[in-house]
Amino acid sequence: EAVRLYRLAADQGFANAQFKLALCYANGTGVDLDAGEAVRWYRLAADQDFANAQCNLGYCYATGTGVELDFVEAVRMYR
Repeated sequence: EAVRLYRLAADQGFANAQFKLALCYANGTGVDLDAGEAVRWYRLAADQDFANAQCNLGYCYATGTGVELDFVEAVRMYR
């Protein structure tokens, strides 16, 4: 139920909901584990300057989780 509600809010552009939905995909909570989908939602929230999403997206780039390994992009997200 939480995932459904997060998705409703995320689809309307709410950064916090986008971040929470990304966490669900990153951890396989209520949905199948999907690092690529987590990155997609992290990016949407990060583009709205949501700091937690920027940090998690930086981690994804630093470890190659759901995206191609890219240290330059990781550093950009961390800043």
